[in-house]
Amino acid sequence: MCELLGMSANVPTDICFSFTGLMQRGGRTGPHRDGWGIAFYEGRGCRTFHDPNPSAESEIARLVQRYAIKSLIVVSHIRRANRGRVCLENTHPFSRELWGRHWVFAHNGQLQGIKRLPLGLYQPIGTTDSEYAFCWMLGRIRQTFPEPPRRPATLWRTIRALSQEINERGVFNFLLSDARYLYAHCGTQLSWLTRQAPFGKARLSDADMSVDFQQETAPDDVVTVVATRPLTDNESWTVMPPGTLAIFGAGQPVAAFGS
Repeated sequence: MCELLGMSANVPTDICFSFTGLMQRGGRTGPHRDGWGIAFYEGRGCRTFHDPNPSAESEIARLVQRYAIKSLIVVSHIRRANRGRVCLENTHPFSRELWGRHWVFAHNGQLQGIKRLPLGLYQPIGTTDSEYAFCWMLGRIRQTFPEPPRRPATLWRTIRALSQEINERGVFNFLLSDARYLYAHCGTQLSWLTRQAPFGKARLSDADMSVDFQQETAPDDVVTVVATRPLTDNESWTVMPPGTLAIFGAGQPVAAFGS
């Protein structure tokens, strides 16, 4: 299956360290050779990179690894294809507009019968069940809320309900962002880690690389990283129970819905 990587931070932060670890799993330490993508939020904009080639061999991935793009929210994905051919239009993360915001989505898992659900305004460009599920979810959100709800928790509960409905159709691990929050749904496997003062050293599991975050951060920095599997082997990751939805804002967990 595919693997996910997300980040939420309270100040613009680069994800070079974690992305370096994930990149190795795309054909070197893992079998996810069927493309990769990453999205960085920058104010009201969203900068995205996609490549249907393995991330471990991708020149674009090496550019992203070296180019320290700073962002408050990041969503990334490496693909092991099971539905849809290997091509650019089937490469996550997918994006659409709602309420004048970029929404970004990446999924890990297989869904049965998802394409029987009726779609509205949003239509898939590729052939994956993942993009179809995203279009269906966003269409339902738009139908329920023609305008942004005043209370974020109202939207959170709707995303939770839609996630549960799709989760019944198979494996539904996903990362979603509306440019304000990072939503992480665990269908079977997802973990997260918050780094804040006092900062320490971190060592990647998939590459010979470590960093002392005390030398790289300010005392008030807070960063949460979400991944399918822990990316470091010397830090304590929180393993999400299946069927849960966690919401992160400004680097902190702000809400969680249990199974």
